[in-house]
Amino acid sequence: MPSPATPPPVPPSPVADGVRLFVMDVDGTLTDGTLTYGPDGGEWKSFHARDGMGVHLLHLAGIVPAIVTGRRSDIVERRARELGIREVVQGAKDKAGEVRRLRERLGLPAHAVAYVGDDLSDVPPMREAGFAAAPADAAPEVRQAAAFVAGNVGGRGAVRDAVEALLRREGRWDEVLARCLAGAGNLS
Repeated sequence: MPSPATPPPVPPSPVADGVRLFVMDVDGTLTDGTLTYGPDGGEWKSFHARDGMGVHLLHLAGIVPAIVTGRRSDIVERRARELGIREVVQGAKDKAGEVRRLRERLGLPAHAVAYVGDDLSDVPPMREAGFAAAPADAAPEVRQAAAFVAGNVGGRGAVRDAVEALLRREGRWDEVLARCLAGAGNLS
């Protein structure tokens, strides 16, 4: 117990004690998982604007958005730039290791990390996170490992669902929503 001359400790704020890094898989999470190749060898991916709004909400909340994916794609780099995602790891063979290295580089404890993914390679990084989420159509093992399962499927708003669930869990939804509705930009 502190002495009368010592002020009582200040409880940590939700921001300081909450999630500070939100890591997303791409195929099956930010996209519907379909891999489409054109006759010229080009690759196509479709992203949902609602998930872009989810990333925008992360920025408004002061949470660092990140991508860790097992595949490589110029399209992912482009979408990340559009959304202001600076932390992008492509070609990850060990997603859990990449998430761990990312959080250590940012000086964060495991409980300050959120991870959302859809398939078996996402279970190990989910175990590295304080908040794990999955799209509605994720593999059964992934849904079982998740603290939150989105109402939407991958590539159709699942990331947006997970962001809102996280912000509500941390008691920050009303604050972030007010900033968003006040016109704090749109990156979707």
